[in-house]
Amino acid sequence: LASLNLMKFVDADGEFDPEAYRYAAKVTLTAQEILVDNASYPTPMIEQNSHKFRPLGLGYANLGALLMSRGLAYDSDEGRNFAAALTAIMHGEAYKQSAIIARDHGGPFYAYQENRAPFLRVINKHRDAAYKIHTKGVPQDLLDNAKAVYDEALELGTTSGYRNAQVTVLAPTGTIAFMMDCDTTGIEPDIALIKYKKLVGEGFIKIVNQTVPAALRKLGYGAEQVDEILAYINEHETIEGAPNLKPQHLPVFDCAFKPANGERSIHYMGHVRMMGAVQPFISGAISKTVNMPEAATAEEIESVYLEG
Repeated sequence: LASLNLMKFVDADGEFDPEAYRYAAKVTLTAQEILVDNASYPTPMIEQNSHKFRPLGLGYANLGALLMSRGLAYDSDEGRNFAAALTAIMHGEAYKQSAIIARDHGGPFYAYQENRAPFLRVINKHRDAAYKIHTKGVPQDLLDNAKAVYDEALELGTTSGYRNAQVTVLAPTGTIAFMMDCDTTGIEPDIALIKYKKLVGEGFIKIVNQTVPAALRKLGYGAEQVDEILAYINEHETIEGAPNLKPQHLPVFDCAFKPANGERSIHYMGHVRMMGAVQPFISGAISKTVNMPEAATAEEIESVYLEG
């Protein structure tokens, strides 16, 4: 497993740099591929399958912070579209690099030839999904890169095969997200704008979301207004009721948990729909928490799902 901190690809102007992101995905995927033959495995069967199929798990962290910094609500069409484009670029670049490695070093994975036809069908499905990403909320350069990288990955793979049966997963990134200075983990939104983490030696540390100021500036708030809103959050531990905050901007700051002094949180179907938006661009699994009310019933969930 390896994860990219998405906020590291945001330029000084606040825009996402797809070229730098693609380069990081390529380099990281290459490093992971090198490790396949130099790693130890917990059981003989896992070791055998790892060498036979060479599956890798490239992923990312800080998606929730990135969306917030752009002024996009996690539970919104724009947020989901942006996340889909990012995931497509990473996944397409990973398979492109996997095909290059297969061409230049070692050939495709051991079991590729017997799986070639269905494998290429799957790559075609990923490519088709990239061409269907909705444009609302997504910069044109991200859409262009998502399409181009799959064209390249499919063309290279058709002639050279792929070194790795799988290339991406979305891991929880709990501990490494702290090490990478992320506000949010994996594909998750923020749990809360202000969090308390229990320490092993007793006591707590207060963790304040560092993305809020950038989000407020992106939404057009001036320096004085930003300071007032931040002071309110620190005092009340919620952004609800903050001075000068426009009601239409509240969804941008919605989190997984309802704050003690507030009422808002992301609906559980917002979590499910985000997974649905990115799944077409993931080889393996998504590790994701769907936060639900304690009183939720199976019938209620079914009715919401059918309505959605």
